Amino acid sequence: MSGYMLWGGFNLFVLVLLAFDLGVLHRKDKEMSLSGALWMSLAYFALALAFGGGVFVFMGEQKGLEYITGYLIEKSLSVDNIFVFVLVFTHFAVPAALQYRVLFWGILGALAMRAGLILAGAAILNAFHWVIYVFGGFLVITGIKMLLAADSEPDLSGNRVVRLFRRHFRLTEGYEGGHFVVRKNGLLHATPLLVVLVIIEFSDLVFALDSIPAIFAVSTDPFIVYTSNVFAILGLRALYFALAGVIHRFRYLKYGLSLVLVFIGGKMIVNAAFDAKVISTSVALLVTFAIIAGSMLISVLKTRGAGAEAQAAPPLGWVPGTPSKSEVPGDDTSKAPR
Repeated sequence: MSGYMLWGGFNLFVLVLLAFDLGVLHRKDKEMSLSGALWMSLAYFALALAFGGGVFVFMGEQKGLEYITGYLIEKSLSVDNIFVFVLVFTHFAVPAALQYRVLFWGILGALAMRAGLILAGAAILNAFHWVIYVFGGFLVITGIKMLLAADSEPDLSGNRVVRLFRRHFRLTEGYEGGHFVVRKNGLLHATPLLVVLVIIEFSDLVFALDSIPAIFAVSTDPFIVYTSNVFAILGLRALYFALAGVIHRFRYLKYGLSLVLVFIGGKMIVNAAFDAKVISTSVALLVTFAIIAGSMLISVLKTRGAGAEAQAAPPLGWVPGTPSKSEVPGDDTSKAPR
């Protein structure tokens, strides 16, 4: 099968899947049930594994291992997006029935952005080998930054996107159903739903700048990098609805994700310096799994007694383009669009 047919066939499959998702399964705005979210998460996970089986059969064991490792890394790092979803939806009081629509369009945009970044990254690495050190160093620095910001409370009223909308666009006072833009008195107005969507898109762009170099540390094959990214992102909406109610139980997962970035960045630098796979793909898979599983286990054990008080506590974490409240004296969140 030619490269064009491989890429074209996969993208056609993804488009059909998305059309079925929004056009049939979620044609009307409604809150997704926990059972529905769990079943959909399981379905996307099964699809990802089935595709991985195909990679093993048709592209060989090494490519198959690279895909599985890349998928696990991307799936793990995508959990950071879920923390952002919780923070943003909570701050802007997004109705539960509208959250799925926001995430659908947000993830559709994320897929397009990541495809462009992956192709650009592959071309840059092929042309300039030294860029691998830049990617590795960037991952280490970002991992440390995320580690330090893990327990900070973001001031979303000071988010750059929110400030941009306040300054340059007409905003409605409240939500207008599932509309992102409405016309009032002959003039176009953005709704808070559009503000939320743009914040989510911007956050994913920033996270993609971390996660895509991370997977290039595992494979330099653009198709492997792209497909593992796509399957990790496709199941993100369902995973959010499955975890949103218990996300407070995974308090230490953010630390684990930060350590994964530092480890993958270190792997990239070490392997490039010795021009050999000093840290193999299988070792990267095992270490990543150990860090994520360990941080989840510690989180569950440490938060066993967490009750209503823990669930009601303000969400913590880092939202790109957003200062922490400790950095903003006299913060006034009342100006956030509602």
